[in-house]
Amino acid sequence: MENLKEKTAKGLLWGGVSNGIQQLLNLAFGIFLARLLTQADYGMVGLLTVFSSLASALQEGGFISALNRKKEVRHDDYNAVFWFNACCSVAIYALLFMAAPLIADFYNEPELTPLARYLFLGFVISSLNIVPRAMMFRNLMVKEMNVITLIALTISGIVGVTLAANGFAYWGIATQTIAFVSMITLLSYAYTRWHPSLRVSLQPIRSMIGFSSKLVVTNVFTIINQNLFANLIGKFYSVNEVGNFSQANKWNQMGHTFVNSMLSGVAQPVFAKVDEDRERQLRVFRKLLRFTAFVSFPAMLGLSLVSREVIVIAITEKWIDSAHILGVLCIWGAFVPINNLFANLLITRGHSSIYMWCTIVLCIMLMGAVIAAYPFGFEGMLRTFVGINIAWLLVWWWFVHREIGLSFVNMLRDIAPYLLLAAALCMGCHFLLKDINNIYLSLTLKVVIVGVLYVVILWVAGSVILKESIAYLLGKKKEEA
Repeated sequence: MENLKEKTAKGLLWGGVSNGIQQLLNLAFGIFLARLLTQADYGMVGLLTVFSSLASALQEGGFISALNRKKEVRHDDYNAVFWFNACCSVAIYALLFMAAPLIADFYNEPELTPLARYLFLGFVISSLNIVPRAMMFRNLMVKEMNVITLIALTISGIVGVTLAANGFAYWGIATQTIAFVSMITLLSYAYTRWHPSLRVSLQPIRSMIGFSSKLVVTNVFTIINQNLFANLIGKFYSVNEVGNFSQANKWNQMGHTFVNSMLSGVAQPVFAKVDEDRERQLRVFRKLLRFTAFVSFPAMLGLSLVSREVIVIAITEKWIDSAHILGVLCIWGAFVPINNLFANLLITRGHSSIYMWCTIVLCIMLMGAVIAAYPFGFEGMLRTFVGINIAWLLVWWWFVHREIGLSFVNMLRDIAPYLLLAAALCMGCHFLLKDINNIYLSLTLKVVIVGVLYVVILWVAGSVILKESIAYLLGKKKEEA
C-alpha cells in the first residue's frame, strides 16, 4: 500500500498533468467557438447557466461528500443514492420545463424557452452519474476521472464546433454541454462497472440526509454567487454584455480550475484519512495550502497580466471588451483555490453547517453590495464583486483556525511569499513592457520574464515546495525511464 504522501503527490501530479491537457482542449475548442459565434450567442446560454447549475446541485444532493465520509459503504448505500437522485432530477426537470416561459419573460428573450428546455436535459443525464463519481472520488481514482474528462471534452468539443460552423449558433454550445455530460456518464459506468439494482431501500438516505442537505443548500448559494454577476448584467444591461462577461469568466475559470481540480481530487479524501489526528491534519493542510499558493498566484495573476494579449490573439479584437473584465476577474480567481481548500477542510471535519452559512451570508452580501454599486456603473459592480470575494478568505480562515488551530500568522507565512512575489513580478513586468505594441512579442516577454524570475527567486530563497515538486517530477521521470 502506498503511503498517504505518495498517494497525495500522485493525485496532484495526475491532476496537474490531466487538467493542463483539459485546459488546452478547452482553450482550443473555445477559440474556435468564440471566432464562430457572437457575444449574443454566449449571452443566451450564459443567462441559463445558473438555472441548470442550481438544478444539478439539487439533484446531486451532497451525496458524493456524504458517501466519502462513511467508514464503510455498501451496494445498498450506492443504490439508494442512485434512485433517489434519479427521481429528484426528473421532478426538477418537469418544474423547469414548465418554468421556461417565465425565465424567457424575465429576460425578455422569447427564444430562451426552447433553449432552456433542451439545455436542462443535461442535468438529468448527469444525475445518473452521481454514484460512479462518488466511487471514484472515495477511492482516489484521480487518473481514471481525468482520462474520462479528457475523452468527454474532446468528443463534446468536436460536436460543439461542428454545429457552430454549420450555423446552429447557441444551439451548438448547448449541445456541446449535453454531449459532455453524456460521455462522462457513460465512461464512468464503464470504469467502475457498477450498476443499480431494482431492489431499492431508501433507508441509507436517512443516515446521510442531515449532512448532505446542508451541502445542497451550500451548493445552491455557491452557484448563485458564481452566476450572480452575469444574471444581474442580463437584467440591468444587454445580452451582449452578458456575453462579454461570460467569455471573460470562462477564461478565468479555465485558469483557477486548473489549480482547483488538482486539489479537489485529493483534498477531502486526504483530510478524511488524517481526521483523527488534529496535529497531523494541520501539517497536511498547511502543506497543501503552500502548494496551492505556489501554483495559483503566479498562474492567475500572470493571466491577468496578459489578458489583453490572450483575448486578441486567441479570439480576435471583437472580444476586446472582455479583456479588461478578465484582468479583474483573475485577481479573484487567484484566491478561489485557496478558499476551496479551506472549505474542503471544514466539510471533512463534518461542519457542513458552517460551510453552508458562510456561503449563504456571502451570497446575500454580494447581492446587496453589487446592486448598491449599480449607480457606479459596470466597473463599480465588477470591482465590488471581486473585492468581497477576496476578503471572504478571512472568514474561512477564522473557522479553520477554530477547528485545527491554524494561526493567522502561519496562514500569512504559507501564502504571502507567493502572493507578494507573483504580484511584484507581474506589476513590474506590466510597467516595463507597457510600450511594446506587438502583442505577440509582449505576450512572450511577459510569460518568460515572470515565469523564469519566479522560479529562480524561489530556488535561491530555498523554497521547499518548489524543490520537492521538482524532485518528485524528476523522480517519476527516472522511474519511467
